[in-house]
Amino acid sequence: MAEETKTLEDLGDISSVPPAAADQPVHVQKLDAHGRAYATGKRKNAIARVWIKPGAGRIIVNDKDFTEYFARPVLQMLLKQPINAAERAEQYDIRATVVGGGLSGQAGAVRHGISKALTHYEPELRPVLKKGGFLTRDSRVVERKKYGRAKARRSFQFSKR
Repeated sequence: MAEETKTLEDLGDISSVPPAAADQPVHVQKLDAHGRAYATGKRKNAIARVWIKPGAGRIIVNDKDFTEYFARPVLQMLLKQPINAAERAEQYDIRATVVGGGLSGQAGAVRHGISKALTHYEPELRPVLKKGGFLTRDSRVVERKKYGRAKARRSFQFSKR
């Protein structure tokens, strides 16, 4: 049986003991056979599949340029937020396919997918994107319609007679 230690001096030099490892998970680069990072983004009923690879900064959504697919400037700005926060505007080509929902939900899904794919390609970008709130999936969805109601919460118009 091992000998017992009664005091701190019995332990000897504690500088040789390695510090306890942090309990934080280690994030590593995840690439496919073609050298691309893949991620799935979701928002409302929209689901986006996003691939990122080094390139000139082109963004293709459903085989169209993103400015053509998302015509509103607000949606284009929403799409570029994680890229601008990471300061990688002209470094990656992004290809996305998105289905379901409306344009606003689709733009949010692509933004979420871009953020996740950036962290898969460059794990050191994770703190910047996490701080900006780009990695959090927006879980708000449309509330279902209830019976006896006109919509989810709206009642039918009241009539005394």
